[in-house]
Amino acid sequence: RDLEADRKRTMSAEAEAAAAGVAAMSVSESKEEELEWPMDRVRSTFIDFFAKKHGHTFWPSSPCVPHDDPTLLFANAGMNQYKPLFLGTCDPNLELSKLKRAVNSQKCIRAGGKHNDLDDVGKDVYHHTMFEMLGNW
Repeated sequence: RDLEADRKRTMSAEAEAAAAGVAAMSVSESKEEELEWPMDRVRSTFIDFFAKKHGHTFWPSSPCVPHDDPTLLFANAGMNQYKPLFLGTCDPNLELSKLKRAVNSQKCIRAGGKHNDLDDVGKDVYHHTMFEMLGNW
């Protein structure tokens, strides 16, 4: 209930400020907000840049645990799902085979091997590195 009362007070204060012709947010707060780049904004800006300006096709993230690649325990790079294209083994009847340019945001997990990030996060039996890789192909 306290949160609801705070929300109503805030809405009321903003309405009063707008009615008085005063912005509810100060100039410094506005500039600070412009500098913020939450992940959603980074991702959408990256994807839009390649999709809208360079004609790439957005291709969704594949699962973190690849179901059709026995060589991988986890998706560890943004290009994993395109391996059939790079290797020339893609079924020509699949939409994937028709890609000329792609942009994606791939969920990845690294737990060892060539691309080992565990030295950066620490080694134990409980942790791995999970991240989102932005790519254009």
